[in-house]
Amino acid sequence: MIAAILPLLAVLGLLPGAARADNPIVQTIYTADPAPLVHNGRVYLYTGHDEDGSTWFTMKDWRVYSSADMVNWTDHGSPLSLATFSWASANAWAGQAVQRNGKFYWYVPMTVRATGQMGIGVAVSSSPTGPFTDAIGRPLVSNGQIDPTVFIDDDGQAYLYWGNPDLWYVKLNADMTSYSGSPTKIPLTTAGFGTRTGDASRPTLFEEGPWVYKRNGLYYLVFAAKCCSEFIAYSTAPGPTGPWTYRGTIMPTQGSSFTNHAGVIDFNGGSYFFYHNGALPGGGGFTRSVAVEKFAYRSDGTIPTITMTTAGVPQVGTLDPYVRQEAENVAWASGVETERASEGGLNVGFIENGDYLKVKGVAFGSGAGSLTVRTASATAGGRVEVRLDGPTGTLAGTCTAAGTGGWQTWTTVSCPISGATGTRDLYLRFTGGSGYLMNVNWWQFSRA
Repeated sequence: MIAAILPLLAVLGLLPGAARADNPIVQTIYTADPAPLVHNGRVYLYTGHDEDGSTWFTMKDWRVYSSADMVNWTDHGSPLSLATFSWASANAWAGQAVQRNGKFYWYVPMTVRATGQMGIGVAVSSSPTGPFTDAIGRPLVSNGQIDPTVFIDDDGQAYLYWGNPDLWYVKLNADMTSYSGSPTKIPLTTAGFGTRTGDASRPTLFEEGPWVYKRNGLYYLVFAAKCCSEFIAYSTAPGPTGPWTYRGTIMPTQGSSFTNHAGVIDFNGGSYFFYHNGALPGGGGFTRSVAVEKFAYRSDGTIPTITMTTAGVPQVGTLDPYVRQEAENVAWASGVETERASEGGLNVGFIENGDYLKVKGVAFGSGAGSLTVRTASATAGGRVEVRLDGPTGTLAGTCTAAGTGGWQTWTTVSCPISGATGTRDLYLRFTGGSGYLMNVNWWQFSRA
């Protein structure tokens, strides 16, 4: 479990003046291949899931996270897995979800059991967080290549692109689960995708992971370049199928992972670049983590060079502590994991002494008077310390959570709070004896 290898992060957080990093944005598992989607004032982030201890791309399901402020991310668990597709046998690799006509379509590559080659399936849901079901009961396309990206143009025509080592597209029909014509190979020219040296079989930089979008009438194709290690580059075109012109590097090779995979969105007036690296303890090329940076296009529409950081992005707005907040909505989680809760959704679990949750930019205003926490414990329980601005910061109150007789036997506990005013970073720090202390489902403050 990653929970077993995260104490280092807790130690770093306790050092005086140590940076409290917000990248990677998920710390409870290894995530890869980010695919962001903006819907109804939130960013929904669809990711792959690298299994703990992987020495290959061992991936069995996909995950969903969402945020309204770009720093506190809610874990929605896994609404889609290999088991969703009866025809698939392995390799739940990089996909993308899009919204159309009130439904959400998630395009994902997997190994086709009958042929042993990679094919691309499509799952559908009425909710961005699922559950998703197999839309057609077979691969949508299957030519042994991977990494689908989907783009819906202003005229309503949808396109599915994918490929490694080639780059393909088809025109999707309005139902988003069938297509017109045959898969078409996009010419990979050095003018369109840059020049690769040292590999006669692949003269251009294009490797995999295409991401297509449109901005101010210009079409962008962002992709993982060269190998290995990869960097992120991009090309532009006047139309959705080209002709493409290579524009250069976005994110140079860096970050302890020999692959990278990008997703680009605009949200609430800002532009954001998602990627992955190997920044968590135990991280690397097969145990990756998703991160995000904010950037601004140049006046001519070109994209500047973007460097990986641990600081993450500025918060959009603040978080309201006086409405119920799910415990799995955090900017940083140290030492814990998430799991399905009997009351619905997820809870934070596997909590041990010294673990903590960081929630960024909490707007306490004139002050909080009390905190209520929903807890469960099959042991003796523990304490929830309310600390401000750091895991050992000002102690604003302590709630005692006793044993409840089961990890899904829930109760609410409350405690008085003092000194929690203004907008602060909130740390819920867990203390007690040895072993697992409690599970936490949600929390809510009351005004003084």
